Amino acid sequence: MSLSKNALNTLIAGAFAVSLAGAAGHSAFAAENGTTAKEKCYGVVKAGQNDCADLAKTHSCQAQAIMDGSGGDFIALPKGVCEKLVGATLQPSDKQGTKPTDGKEG
Repeated sequence: MSLSKNALNTLIAGAFAVSLAGAAGHSAFAAENGTTAKEKCYGVVKAGQNDCADLAKTHSCQAQAIMDGSGGDFIALPKGVCEKLVGATLQPSDKQGTKPTDGKEG
């Protein structure tokens, strides 16, 4: 049994959202206790959700990523969370991302 591309993307996005929600809860707890160590996590950023410039220098600001999952864009996450995400890495790479979809199958 194979999942449609849209269903698979929805499952992946849902898993990512759940992991970020857990990270946010951990981050709030850490902030209350003064332990907010963060690290750059590459390869899992959604288009428009990056924290700063990309490796290829195609943009230089937050929220300007144009591809999902680009190895050159990062998001700052609490230390230890990045290693738990599928496709994530602590080092930038030349991994190409994918264009975001509008949710419609063609």
